[in-house]
Amino acid sequence: MARDTVDTTPIETVAGLAAVLEEGCKPKESYRIGTEHEKFGFHLADHSPVAYDGPNGIEAVLKGMEGLLGWEPIEDNGKIIGLADTIGGGAISIEPGGQFELSGAPLETLHQTCRETNAHLAQVREIADPLGIGFLGVGMTPTWRREDMPVMPKSRYEIMTRYMPKVGTMGLDMMYRTSTIQVNLDFSSEADMVKKMRVGLALQPIATAIFANSPFTDGQVNGLKSYRAHIWTDTDRNRTGDLPFAFEDGFGFEAYVEWALDVPMYFVKRGDTYFDVTDTTFRQFMNGALEGRVPDARPTLGDWNNHLGTLFPDVRLKKYIEMRGADGGPWRRICALPAFWVGLLYDEGVLDEAWQLVRDWTQEERAALRAGVPKDALQTPFRSGTVLDIAREATALSRKGLQRRGHLSDGGLDETVHLAPIEEGLAAGMCPADVLLNRYNGSWGGDLSQIYKDYAY
Repeated sequence: MARDTVDTTPIETVAGLAAVLEEGCKPKESYRIGTEHEKFGFHLADHSPVAYDGPNGIEAVLKGMEGLLGWEPIEDNGKIIGLADTIGGGAISIEPGGQFELSGAPLETLHQTCRETNAHLAQVREIADPLGIGFLGVGMTPTWRREDMPVMPKSRYEIMTRYMPKVGTMGLDMMYRTSTIQVNLDFSSEADMVKKMRVGLALQPIATAIFANSPFTDGQVNGLKSYRAHIWTDTDRNRTGDLPFAFEDGFGFEAYVEWALDVPMYFVKRGDTYFDVTDTTFRQFMNGALEGRVPDARPTLGDWNNHLGTLFPDVRLKKYIEMRGADGGPWRRICALPAFWVGLLYDEGVLDEAWQLVRDWTQEERAALRAGVPKDALQTPFRSGTVLDIAREATALSRKGLQRRGHLSDGGLDETVHLAPIEEGLAAGMCPADVLLNRYNGSWGGDLSQIYKDYAY
């Protein structure tokens, strides 16, 4: 989320909140693809993390990007914390540890997504290279300890940093040391949203396995394929997870709202001030719990939208659906993640086939996948086979969906070209973490500093 919203429209009822989500329904011809990716900045000279301040800091990169792109700066207490493309709809933001994020514009095709990604990475290099800064595409900082991480000057992160240790053991690692790729997709109706949420939630561990790319922590092999996914298992159970209720009869917009209402809030923003309200759920807020504690203490649509953006389930619902299971990775993977999900979810026939693939999975099986994949990724056992088998089947379905879309590049290629990194890995039975470990134990000779050369954008 690049910018906290300030819509002052008052909200009164749960039904009204569900109606806000329902406003996201749109005809299929209006479907768009919004791709987000994060990356770690590091100093080329010594591979140390990049602080916010100073002539060679994140602030300097943001200001350089502002001058290059002409995008509108986003500020927090006078500090630039992001940039907004007020015409195209994209944004640049910074995560708590300085992870540099592109929130892509809503685009029609994956070819456009790839052009956007490549242009952004070239623009970042244009600004960062003279500053001696590189950017790394992996799921977790491979060599930096938590105490090494810089802190970005965003008020909401101050509140989260205080709160995280109260609700889990790894929330600060999530904030400061992980990096992701995700895609935001549309739905046409409540029924379409429900099917996409269920398919997305069931297959999210499969996507995690396909993109697992964080086998190093504190400069050592950590014994997992996606340490990032492991971190999410003990970050804040009130606002994370695989949402078992989404598979129950009657799930829809109102059921998601009912869940969100009982999750503690992080903040309420009034003017430029963020008020810490981590002891209050949104339902309590609606019932007057913040009277006398914050100005204008009746909830607004902006408060609700901000709250929705601080929930972290594996699949998040707003006026669109966010797929959140993938580790950060090399640039080809930035386009492969949206390709995987667009192929599965944007063709009705393929979506139905994907639902048939997962519909008889039990909650216990889904939970076991979510628990097992961080360690074993594609080799995680499932029924009579492994996650690799499901990943191959799901990717074949995705390919079918992309072929049916029929969107051709200038060179006459359809969108299946963007699945290539996934298909290559699945043919070899390997996720990105397997490749990293092979390099570490092979050509790198145990020298993890090589990751800053081979995996820099």
